[in-house]
Amino acid sequence: MIDDDDSLRGSIGSLLRSSGFVVALYGSTDAFLAAGVPAVAACLVLDIRLRGESGLDFQDRLLADGITIPVILITGHGDIPMTVRGMRAGAIDFLQKPFEDEDLTVAVTKAIETDRSRRLVAASAAVLLDLYRGLTPREQEVMGFVVTGLMNKQIAARMTLSDITVKIHRGSLMRKMNAQSLADLVRMAELLGIRDDSIHRYNA
Repeated sequence: MIDDDDSLRGSIGSLLRSSGFVVALYGSTDAFLAAGVPAVAACLVLDIRLRGESGLDFQDRLLADGITIPVILITGHGDIPMTVRGMRAGAIDFLQKPFEDEDLTVAVTKAIETDRSRRLVAASAAVLLDLYRGLTPREQEVMGFVVTGLMNKQIAARMTLSDITVKIHRGSLMRKMNAQSLADLVRMAELLGIRDDSIHRYNA
């Protein structure tokens, strides 16, 4: 949590700890950055009105620096433009002081679950990318056609190969990608961002 009000920072920290959360408290944005972003699922409770850099400006800086962490904005003087700006920048929630204890704990729980899901997806994508990089260039090319729904004969015509050669490459890449079915391979391609939907079997 980042808040330059010592009293409020301490009370919110106590509330969250009593609710079972691991809490780190910071009096400034620089102190937060100096400590480093947590390596586990986490979120940032961020006061909008801080001395110096505002919470909204800091949120923009996190985005610009590629630092991904769910943000819950809090303020005692919120207005619609503030809310809109914060939400557009990806804030999970916006709480106006004074807020109910339950509102904060629910928001924090939601934010941490969001971060946990993001991390799982990122980890899965990283594993898939390693597998994909283990394919030969020809296998990668075949995979690109397979996941668009092209049949072996259509792929062979596009690549000027024999049907049997395409079949061999297809079987090899399925094994290397640990894909149990075409549906598995399509999901992997979508995660990797390599599926070209402009290609399909009817315009092959």
